[in-house]
Amino acid sequence: MTGAVAAAIAVGLAALGAGIGNGLIVSRTVEGIARQPELRSALQTTMFIGVALVEAIPIIAVVIAFIVMGQ
Repeated sequence: MTGAVAAAIAVGLAALGAGIGNGLIVSRTVEGIARQPELRSALQTTMFIGVALVEAIPIIAVVIAFIVMGQ
């Protein structure tokens, strides 16, 4: 029972952190595009790489939660 609660909290916090991180990445990208529109494609490419890396964190948290629940 406590393992399930711990896994749920870990996944929830990972999702919360990823949401905040994605929001910061996208907002800073929009600011950069507003300041220098000619760099739009380069900034978007960097943004998508950053979002993909941030989204890996909750996926890893879910995998770890499943491993903990399996024991």
